[in-house]
Amino acid sequence: MKILHRNKRKFHYALFDKKEPIKDEYGNESGEYKVLYKTPKLMRANISAATGEAQIEQFGSSLLYDKVIITDNLSCPIDEHSVLCIDSPPVYDADGNLIYDYVVKRVAKSLNTISYAVSKVDVS
Repeated sequence: MKILHRNKRKFHYALFDKKEPIKDEYGNESGEYKVLYKTPKLMRANISAATGEAQIEQFGSSLLYDKVIITDNLSCPIDEHSVLCIDSPPVYDADGNLIYDYVVKRVAKSLNTISYAVSKVDVS
């Protein structure tokens, strides 16, 4: 079954780029890393309002997530390392870090669609 175009909502996704070591004031590596993401891209897909019984069975009963995104674009590059801006547009903080509001928890591919279980996060 195809996804209706009128049910698709706009959101942005950013793919994982690399991990960069954090350095202290003397230029020494601190042992911690800063995660960098590629430039956010606009996409349209069907986004559920909230979790439900049907989605819980789809991804398993132990996975906690807030929404499900379903797309019929089988070449969609979003994976478990991607971050999403669904409820707010992508913005950057003073240090140049992307502020996002959802992370991808699980990807479920079928013959005609891809479903993404996503969870809300608080990134500041």
